[in-house]
Amino acid sequence: MGLRLSPEKTLITHIDGGLDFLGWRIQRHRKRGTGKSYVYVYPAKKALAAIMAKAKAFCRQNINLPLKVLLIQLNRVLRGWTAYFKYGCSNATFSYLRSYLWKQVVRWQERKHRRTPWKELRRRYGIWPTDGGVELFDPARVSARRYYYRGTKIASPWPSTV
Repeated sequence: MGLRLSPEKTLITHIDGGLDFLGWRIQRHRKRGTGKSYVYVYPAKKALAAIMAKAKAFCRQNINLPLKVLLIQLNRVLRGWTAYFKYGCSNATFSYLRSYLWKQVVRWQERKHRRTPWKELRRRYGIWPTDGGVELFDPARVSARRYYYRGTKIASPWPSTV
């Protein structure tokens, strides 16, 4: 097949230094309050920067659209991103993304309604942006749960030959 290792993409590193793989950051850290070390898997900074750039692009796109259209576009992307990253230690990342999204949408509202004060915008759309029954997806409400190895507990699909 002619496959070769690419020197730019090949990395030999210590697990304490960590590595990025398929959007995940894999790194060993010492658990707080103990002397034990564990391998943690969480979203890489590059993946977080990519979703933040998408959200910013949606919010900068067009202020002539209604808020409902903006929320639908954002929600589609956010639901998929959080579904992919919920199987790691992602709670802190999701909380950070939540605050970033809120700021971006509120800034979009302020650009759309230039002379409307914040109190009026808050009355119209609520503290958490909502319009016409469509609410901004909250990534911090996604429960992140780590994937644990369960290879020995999975039943074999093949009949055992005795």
